[in-house]
Amino acid sequence: MSIMSAKDAISASLAECYVTIDGNRYNFMQAINLEAKVEKNKSEVPILGKTGKGNKTTGWKGTGSATFHYNTSIFRELLYRYKKTGEDVYFDIQIKNEDPTSSVGSQTIILKDCNMDGGLLAKFDADAEYLDEDMDFTFEDFEMPTTFDMLDGME
Repeated sequence: MSIMSAKDAISASLAECYVTIDGNRYNFMQAINLEAKVEKNKSEVPILGKTGKGNKTTGWKGTGSATFHYNTSIFRELLYRYKKTGEDVYFDIQIKNEDPTSSVGSQTIILKDCNMDGGLLAKFDADAEYLDEDMDFTFEDFEMPTTFDMLDGME
């Protein structure tokens, strides 16, 4: 029986994150965490001869959330721009996970046409060790330029 080696668990903090807005690429090193999900839209399908219904995928929706240190105004500037001009700005986020100890290599995901659901304008907390902020967003598309290698024993 094959088992996974502990060294092949991917380190949670060894990642890179870049945000591209209006052609400007930023190293989003302020990020503490980010999670992006695809939710499949399904319709129930009645099937003659079955007592239950089937499920047919009819589309998908991309959503995400991120927490980052409260030390950049980039996203507040996008909110301000929308308020002043009505122009809603879309951007891309690239996430690369790579742990040099693991044998699986790296995985890169690019979230395309991200759009913030809203954002934090101002914050303070006299009792906190540091300030952070959360951002929820949607995305319209994604790419996978690199994928993890198969672990020995998976095939």
